[in-house]
Amino acid sequence: MPLLGFGVYQNYTTHESVLEAFKAGYRHIDSAQVYRNEAEVGSAFRASGLRREEVFITTKCVSTTHGYDSTLHAVDVSLQRLGMDYIDLFLIHDPHKGRDLRIDTYLALLDAQKARKIRSVGVSNYGVRHLEEIRREGLPMPSVNQIELHPFCQQKPIVMYCNHQCIVVQAYSPLGRGKIDHPIFTELAEKYNRDKAQILLRWSLQRSFSPLPKSATEARIHSNTKLYDFALDGEEMARLDALDRGKEGAVTWNPVDAA
Repeated sequence: MPLLGFGVYQNYTTHESVLEAFKAGYRHIDSAQVYRNEAEVGSAFRASGLRREEVFITTKCVSTTHGYDSTLHAVDVSLQRLGMDYIDLFLIHDPHKGRDLRIDTYLALLDAQKARKIRSVGVSNYGVRHLEEIRREGLPMPSVNQIELHPFCQQKPIVMYCNHQCIVVQAYSPLGRGKIDHPIFTELAEKYNRDKAQILLRWSLQRSFSPLPKSATEARIHSNTKLYDFALDGEEMARLDALDRGKEGAVTWNPVDAA
C-alpha cells in the first residue's frame, strides 16, 4: 500500500481530480460508499491507462449497511460501481451500531477476502475498545485503522495500540481541514521553502502514518506529493507533537468513543 493516498471525500469533480492525482503520481485512492463517487474513481482509473496492479483502491461501508448479509451485498455493490474485479482495502467506516453488528460486519469482510473480492480488511474510526473486541473474538486483526490525525488531534492511545498490534494507521483530515495558520507551521514552511500543507504531511509521514490529503485544485494535488526531498528534524517534530489538544483538537465527527 502506498503510504501517501488521495482522499475524495466531498469531491464534486472526482473523475477529473483522481485522473489528475494519477498524473501527479498518486497510486492510492481512498473512497467510500457514502461519498457516492466510487463510479467516478473507477472511470478515472480506466481513463488513466494504468494497470490494475499499479493502483491501490480503498472503499468503506458505513454503519447503515452493517450486518453480515448486508455487508456481503455492499462489497458486491462497490465492485460494480468501481468496475473492478477486486478492492485492495475495504474498511468498516465507523463503529456505530454496536458490538454485535460490528463483529458480524467484520466477519463478512473476512469472508469476502477469502472469496478474493477484497485483498485486505480494515476499520476506520475505531477506538481501542472496538479493536479489542476483534482481538478477544480471536479474529485476525485489521490491517488498517483510518482515523482523524493531525498535530492538533493525535489520538495517541489509539496509535500506540495500533503500533503494538502492527496495524497501519491511516490519517484522514491530515491538514486539519485547512486550519494551518499556526505560527510553527508558518516558521517551518519558510525555513524549508515549502507550503504549510507540506509541513503537516511531512510530519504525518515521519510519524509513520499514511496521510490521505484531498483536493480538487490541480496545483494543490501536485504540491501535496512533494514531500520526499526534505525532512523535519527531531526538535521540529517535537514542537509539532506538542500541539496535540487531544479530542478537543478534532475537526471531524471522530466517533472513536461510539458505544
